Amino acid sequence: MFRLTSTKLRTRIPLLQQQQQQLRRSQSTSSSQQTLIEKIVQKYAYQQPANKRIRSGDFIVLKPEHVMTHDNTSPVINKFKSIGASKIDNPRQPVFTIDHDVQNKSPENLKKYSRIEAFAHLQDVDFFPPGRGIGHQIMVEEGYAFPGSLMVASDSHSNMYGGIGCVGTPVVRTDAAAIWATQRTWWQVPEIVKVELKGQLPLGVTGKDIIVGLCGNFNQDEVLNTAIEFVGEGVKMLSIDERLAIANMTTEWGALAGVFPIDKKLIEWYYDLLAKREALAEIKTHSGPPPSHPRLSLERIKALGRIGEELRADEDAYYSKTLTLDLSTLVPQVSGPNSVKLSTPLPELEAREIAIQKAYLVSCVNSRLPDLAAAAEVMKGKRVADGVDFYIAAASSVVQMEAERAGIWATLVAAGAKTLPAGCGPCIGLGVGLLEKGEVGISATNRNYKGRMGHPLAQAYLASPAVVAASAVAGKICGPNASSVPSDPSNFKPQIKIVEHPKPTRISSPSKADAQSTEPLLPNFPAVFGGPLVFAPADNINTDGIYPGKYTYQDDITPEQQAEVVMENYDRSFAQTVRDLYPSSSTETLPLPNDKNLTARAHRSRLTGNGVVLVVGRNFGTGSSREQAATALRNAGIPLVIAASFGEIFKRNAINNGLVCLESRELVRFLETQFAGQAKDGSTVATHWNLSLDARSGKLELFDPQHSSLKEPAVFQLQPIGNSVQEIFVAGGLEGWVKERI
Repeated sequence: MFRLTSTKLRTRIPLLQQQQQQLRRSQSTSSSQQTLIEKIVQKYAYQQPANKRIRSGDFIVLKPEHVMTHDNTSPVINKFKSIGASKIDNPRQPVFTIDHDVQNKSPENLKKYSRIEAFAHLQDVDFFPPGRGIGHQIMVEEGYAFPGSLMVASDSHSNMYGGIGCVGTPVVRTDAAAIWATQRTWWQVPEIVKVELKGQLPLGVTGKDIIVGLCGNFNQDEVLNTAIEFVGEGVKMLSIDERLAIANMTTEWGALAGVFPIDKKLIEWYYDLLAKREALAEIKTHSGPPPSHPRLSLERIKALGRIGEELRADEDAYYSKTLTLDLSTLVPQVSGPNSVKLSTPLPELEAREIAIQKAYLVSCVNSRLPDLAAAAEVMKGKRVADGVDFYIAAASSVVQMEAERAGIWATLVAAGAKTLPAGCGPCIGLGVGLLEKGEVGISATNRNYKGRMGHPLAQAYLASPAVVAASAVAGKICGPNASSVPSDPSNFKPQIKIVEHPKPTRISSPSKADAQSTEPLLPNFPAVFGGPLVFAPADNINTDGIYPGKYTYQDDITPEQQAEVVMENYDRSFAQTVRDLYPSSSTETLPLPNDKNLTARAHRSRLTGNGVVLVVGRNFGTGSSREQAATALRNAGIPLVIAASFGEIFKRNAINNGLVCLESRELVRFLETQFAGQAKDGSTVATHWNLSLDARSGKLELFDPQHSSLKEPAVFQLQPIGNSVQEIFVAGGLEGWVKERI
């Protein structure tokens, strides 16, 4: 534990005064401009005031167009029932797609699938059975995900919908159950990053190479927990299938969404899609006109031109940073082994003569018709090398039908490919064909984490479909046209650039045009959060550091015991520090909590907003999804955590359990400066300052009650606490919020 001396602080007061002056100057500026993502989110923000424009960082109540669940529909059903719900509020909103463990024919798994199907029929929800395809592909080809709309799914690769100009983002299972019951959940609009694709791709370089190159060259968490908008002349050159692949793997890049514009090429793609669907329908019906599709119609596609114009990003819209990649400098890329953050130019790997034992053309990122066609073109008249197993699975049964009609499927099978049912399969380590100990595999999938596709001592690489096919034929990692890439290694490094943009500060009073500097407060929501400030200066404090794994499955641990072990693996003195600053005696005048999951401290914090305020570094709460990491902090008497940034799943779990989380890089940098040389990783700084946050305006003040070390309050501007978070906090968590609405 460290104490700040007044002498050291006085030397830093000029810096504080400069920051306060900059804050006052910046408060006089505001912009009504919005990004593409902000405009789409605006349409899906539930009961948003008409004059309030959605901004990055806003907490909103989100009412998505659709919510997709797959094999995890079963636990979502259990969660749905456990919160007291019995009827899905809008049966047209959820979509159930069975795609993960479709090779598993065990009685137990088949029974689970039958239960899901029966629940779907009971609730009148659209259900796609095993073998129909991967959920994300179904959402696109069946028109659920559509340009200008917003979709969520209980799966991390929801980002893929951004390839068609649809904001797609993941939610956790509790959120999915809440949406079933109420049609909505909460969401914080992420920081938005612009990714500019300049120039034109060289021959033989694909969209998969773009995203593998982005992951490998911007590999310092530049886009972690952000939403990405792709722009630039290079976008126009990309096919829609390439855009879908790139958007899909923005998940591996660390983003929560990756969205392409709604442009002429996309509209033409939809006309082609409609024609293909009608042709397939005619084959099925054999006579008469095909039945009209419930979502893909000529009228809806004709409207896309207008929608694209309306949803174009404004010229002066704010992006936190701009990342630029010159496509003309890109060569084919291979990711790995066992990491998407490591990408290597294909020519370098070819020179290493890396033998492979397995190759895969499967998954939602690269098993659409153009992907299968690219592989078939490479393999035409050839055979898979001896000692290599090559597995293929179409993204959907529709894709497989098209590939069969075009002769593509037959070409791959004739070359020695082993077929799997449309579904996830080896990509997630399920079914046949997994990597065994010591084997090397190359795959057109999206993840190659250690042990994901088989044995943890195997090596997995990622590449484009053509490179995977060529490698399967050669028995080693190589491309179909090695001679077409530059021979000079200095030409292998793509040209990239990153520019960060200062964040504009919100204005100090609302205007008629954009009343967003304050948030109305709900009854019983604290107007002010405050108390002693504790600073944990480390970055990447994971959930095990917050709540040790050895306690995670001890179901008999009480809320009081949770509070005693909180942050134990980070700093064993943390819990005692919090108890000293916020003793139990401070709660004696309040009624006892009627919630058995709350301590007296947590109860008082919920009623008053008072308690110990924890300020932490970057990516706080990374790691596992254990909810106790949030509830332990809450039960210690911490009502508010402020971080430079959060792990997204931790933030969702925290707010779902009534723990408010806000971000302020400026506050963290200021505290790091004040405590430079004193605070170290693994230590807690008891500042002996107090913190006060105005929940309506987001104005935060640091002050010294003794007026000895901090002569003037330090002022910072944070995001006001949105209505969605207020509702959940007052209800005692998301489950309570849902129960109030069913």
